[in-house]
Amino acid sequence: MHEFLKKVPLFTDLADDDLKKLCRSIEEVKLLEGETLFEEGAPGDQAFIIRDGEIEIIKKSRGREVLLATRKSGEVFGEMALFESAPRMASARAGTDSLLYAVGKEQFDHLISTSISAANAMFYTILARYRATEALLRQSEKMAELGKLTAGVAHELNNPASAVKRSAALLDNSVKRYDFMLRKLFEQELSSEQQTIINDLTNRVREQATQPPELDSLVRSDREEELENWLDQQGIDNAWDLAVCLVDVNIETQELTELSEHFEHTLMSDMLDWLSANYTLYNLKSEIRQGAGQISEIVAALKSYSYMDQAPIQTIDIHEGLDNTLLILRNKLKSGMSVRKEYANDFPKIDAYASELNQVWTNIIDNAIDAQDGKGEIIIRTKMDNGDVVVEIEDKGPGIPPEVLPRIFDPFFTTKPPGQGTGLGLDISYNIIVQKHKGEIKVDSEPGKTVFKIRLPIDFKS
Repeated sequence: MHEFLKKVPLFTDLADDDLKKLCRSIEEVKLLEGETLFEEGAPGDQAFIIRDGEIEIIKKSRGREVLLATRKSGEVFGEMALFESAPRMASARAGTDSLLYAVGKEQFDHLISTSISAANAMFYTILARYRATEALLRQSEKMAELGKLTAGVAHELNNPASAVKRSAALLDNSVKRYDFMLRKLFEQELSSEQQTIINDLTNRVREQATQPPELDSLVRSDREEELENWLDQQGIDNAWDLAVCLVDVNIETQELTELSEHFEHTLMSDMLDWLSANYTLYNLKSEIRQGAGQISEIVAALKSYSYMDQAPIQTIDIHEGLDNTLLILRNKLKSGMSVRKEYANDFPKIDAYASELNQVWTNIIDNAIDAQDGKGEIIIRTKMDNGDVVVEIEDKGPGIPPEVLPRIFDPFFTTKPPGQGTGLGLDISYNIIVQKHKGEIKVDSEPGKTVFKIRLPIDFKS
């Protein structure tokens, strides 16, 4: 052990007596391939030197494992938890059968405090690892965020796309029925008065097809039953289907009675079938238009959200960016979240890295949803203050504990369980606001009220 450690940079310049003393306190740890040394979130009370084998350093991010590094013979790992007296920020697992040397916190602290070369070696090792880990996790975080947003947008697109597909499939039969009833109705000799009544009813049906009345389910059921009974009494076929259509067109039994005075039985039945065919056709057309409109709205919002094919710095409308973010996150907001927007009037546009600013809104609003377990309220306010624009995002969650608040923007710091967050979301947001936009981001929190306050200059370049 003594001869091996002398070749490790951390111990190279350590006095021989000190190294021998250290060797007496070191523990040997043997691992089989695939065996876990420690889990992410576990207390950090030892650092390790690899004698033989390979150790994989793994971090869970949004339900998947990210391989941060593979440590080999002669490398030290696990020291960060000792320095910070913090839980392990990643897991360690044997990639092959391995032999490790474990150094306790007391011995490790003594080594760093008594050996300048050891302190220097550890400083540069930690700095290099920190940069490599941060870069890898930032990329992983971006890909995970992209995947989550894509899944949400795909879900949002699926509903209107399915509606369009369903309506389009029904459209062919509806057109055939429409043509058949048109020929059947006008093969009969209609008086000018009957033609006028049919034309008026047809126009009414086409208008109502795009905006059927909003009725309580009990009221609708009662009306349908009343109409169905009237139609059955008149011996008119398809009474149930016709009753549903007549309720949507807002025709009641009294009006049917009046119409029956102008149309004999067979013609009355054909005329109602014609109105039903009209209603179905125009209702399907309206559903297709609405579905296509929703798809177009989501695609436009996504393009605006990402500022695709545009220069990095844009003159932007913050309200539009917030609205687009809410639309992109609509799938998460559906389950029980309400959003109240208190936007200032005459709010100026600002120069900004537009897509990155939208990433900030996404991180904060997404955290607000998670803090309330998907059921609660989010309030978004905008205002002007001393020539700057201010955006406040408030949630009604349990709040951030006072002892946690000072570290909320630290890299890799998270209060979420292992695997549910890397602790980079708010660090990324902080850098976007403070470093890139010369702005300010603060958070005030108490139980039942957490407010993120973002201040941005109108023209950060000046």
